[in-house]
Amino acid sequence: MGQELPDSWRSVLEPALETPEARRLGGFLRAEEAAGKAIYPPSGSRLRALELTPLDAVKVVILGQDPYHGPGQAMGLSFSVPDGVRHPPSLRNIFKELADDCGMAAPTSGDLTPWAQRGVLLLNNSLTVEAGQAGSHAGRGWDAITDACVAAVAARAEPAVFILWGSHAQKKASRIAELNEPTRHCVIRSPHPSPLSAHRGFFGSKPFSRANEFLQSVGRDPVDWSLA
Repeated sequence: MGQELPDSWRSVLEPALETPEARRLGGFLRAEEAAGKAIYPPSGSRLRALELTPLDAVKVVILGQDPYHGPGQAMGLSFSVPDGVRHPPSLRNIFKELADDCGMAAPTSGDLTPWAQRGVLLLNNSLTVEAGQAGSHAGRGWDAITDACVAAVAARAEPAVFILWGSHAQKKASRIAELNEPTRHCVIRSPHPSPLSAHRGFFGSKPFSRANEFLQSVGRDPVDWSLA
């Protein structure tokens, strides 16, 4: 993966890294890069979501499918792009829903780092992608690791919110249900914010306010969703 596991996640993820799937993933990534293929995000950013949001700090998990596959976009946080990069269509729709849901002006920056630092785990199902090839690293072994991330949050005593946008994210729901006592966690499902599906129920789903209402109902501080 080209990056060390952050300490807060190490004990829960090391067993997943010993699986055959994870070992094949490491070999696959090395071979792809040796062949000269561009892989996004760069190796030092692939575990950025885990670095910025320690396990014991997670309040909300937002699951994406895989990183953006255009140059300069992917930064290791689902749906996020570096400051100054044009907002991809899905992110524009997320910001539109944020404005409608919470009355916040659409952010100028697409960098979601402040959310990550406030307890929002911005996790993709696959943590790498080949340039220009959406979904190209699906089924290559990342599932073993990201399933373990979701299971680790679900296994904690502290209630959390899981926001699952689209069918790929919703496949992780079984990992939550296996460890979820009734009412302990909140799972919010809706269509993906992509322009292809946002009008089928993503708009108007109010994920941000619903997440905060749940957190407050179980005695946890709400997330500050504001961005620059």
